[in-house]
Amino acid sequence: MAKDRAQSEDFTGPLKRLLLGVVFLCLLGLFLLWRIDSPRVERFRAQVVDRVVPSFDWAMAPVTATVNILRDFQSYQRIYQQNQELRRELQQMKAWKEAALQLEQENARLLDLNNVQLDPRLTFVTGVVMADSGSPFRQSVLINVGSRDGIIDGWAAMDGLGLVGRISGVGNNTARVVLLTDTSSRIPVTIQPSGQRALLIGDNTAAPIVDFIEAPETIRPGDRVMTSGDGNVFPAGLLVGQLAQDPGGRMRVRLSADYERLEFLRVLRSYNNETIDQPGRLIAPEILPDTSGSPAPENTIGEAGDG
Repeated sequence: MAKDRAQSEDFTGPLKRLLLGVVFLCLLGLFLLWRIDSPRVERFRAQVVDRVVPSFDWAMAPVTATVNILRDFQSYQRIYQQNQELRRELQQMKAWKEAALQLEQENARLLDLNNVQLDPRLTFVTGVVMADSGSPFRQSVLINVGSRDGIIDGWAAMDGLGLVGRISGVGNNTARVVLLTDTSSRIPVTIQPSGQRALLIGDNTAAPIVDFIEAPETIRPGDRVMTSGDGNVFPAGLLVGQLAQDPGGRMRVRLSADYERLEFLRVLRSYNNETIDQPGRLIAPEILPDTSGSPAPENTIGEAGDG
């Protein structure tokens, strides 16, 4: 048995080497034939291609099918990725839809709540916010309207949603608006619906403090805060914001104005503020006639400053 195996190996070994040599010579001849630049050889090559290549369609069919499968798989991957992206965008659109519905409802409520008729004599000048103070200790912005537009110190500035601050410093072409959040801001306000008077005090935070409330037990978070008009600081009835309570239990105001996106400000003209430039008079009590016959007192209360 081992002898037969050895004889078969002795026979197949030279045969394999002979076949490899023949194949090598054929390939070498084919290479040389394809490299020869001759019209006859070119015609021969064309004839070979015409006869051999069409008959190899059956051999190329698996390769073509494999290539088509790979292309279809790549196309399927792209479609799957696009489908996933569309699903994510659809989820985002649903979230935006919910947010839009909530904002629409909130806007309707605010429009209903803010149905306040301001003084028709109040007009405004619109200015563009050019820059802010850039300081943590001063909250103010600069707008591109000034004395040439008739701007006067003390006028109120709004952003269309709520009160932003007051004019404090006027140039020819610019004016500075001190925001309600600045530490120098003190605004008399009214809390609705209780009607309580208070003072809005800026403390360089996004939610100023409400202090000096007459009856704190009558107010609660969510109440509207409006300007009271006391002291002729601002016109009455301007929306400031809503009450909120901080973790320490102190009342603050969540401002209606969007301080993160202050682009345009409306400066309200209020020329009709009454100013007191003369001292008043003391109201003296009415002196009844003395029926007892005693002499009247020599000193009576007169004008202020008469002694």
